[in-house]
Amino acid sequence: MTEAVVKTVQCISPAGLHTMAYKEWGDARNPNVLVCVHGVTRVSDDFDRMARELCDTYRVICPDVVGRGRSGRLANPQFYTVPQYVSDMVTLLARLDAQIVDWFGTSMGGLIGMALASLPGNPIRRLVLNDIGPSINGAALARIGDYIGQDVRFDSFEEAAQYIRTISASFGQHSDEEWHKLAKDVLRQNEQGQWVRHYDLALALPFKQTTPEAASAAEQMLWAAYDAIRCPTLLVRGAQSDLLLPEVAQEMTRRGPKAKLVELPDVGHAPTFMHAPQIEVARQFLLG
Repeated sequence: MTEAVVKTVQCISPAGLHTMAYKEWGDARNPNVLVCVHGVTRVSDDFDRMARELCDTYRVICPDVVGRGRSGRLANPQFYTVPQYVSDMVTLLARLDAQIVDWFGTSMGGLIGMALASLPGNPIRRLVLNDIGPSINGAALARIGDYIGQDVRFDSFEEAAQYIRTISASFGQHSDEEWHKLAKDVLRQNEQGQWVRHYDLALALPFKQTTPEAASAAEQMLWAAYDAIRCPTLLVRGAQSDLLLPEVAQEMTRRGPKAKLVELPDVGHAPTFMHAPQIEVARQFLLG
């Protein structure tokens, strides 16, 4: 079975240098590149199943966004924002020598893809937005922002895994083995042997500093970015999502790239694309 190679690239923020790790699947010489970017507290390993399915066609690249997983942490957490992430992705694409890419972004990964795809001369050929749009339900955003910065620690992996399963219930039905993987990918042991989440808790700082006025301005900028996108776009929505509301999804089918909308039943925020029917939705859009 094809396995990934973990590599790193050096990036820069206004506070200094940092490393971004990424998993590479498939033939490194393949010019057909698919970039898959995870949600705000997740990691590159989320795409293991889909990458294995698609790496016969694509060179699949799955980064750990800075502050998460195998990547470094920012010296100044105020830069844990989409513009910094876009800058890091441009550096990654330069390292890959990727002139044209397809992009699959879950939640935050979709925001990064949306911002990149709005820029003149961008390399994105096809864009998949997984349960994310320019308008984000404030209540759902507050729910996510609340648990991001909580310094939770567990004495056993089983306790930690149950916590991940509880806060990730909106992912929908998964087997016990799949839940084990979803937990293992985002947990690590600290020096005291406790199980903690594998990201910088300072990710919560930009959430805490966001005022209603700043949130409104950010939404306007995101809509402007979305309206500037010209590539074919697929919008996937979990039918029970509280983050991407139905009216926002419908508006996205009428504006900008006029995204094709697919709603997945029995799942909220966000579909994991670990299951064959969901992977087939992505495959049909990207390759069909």
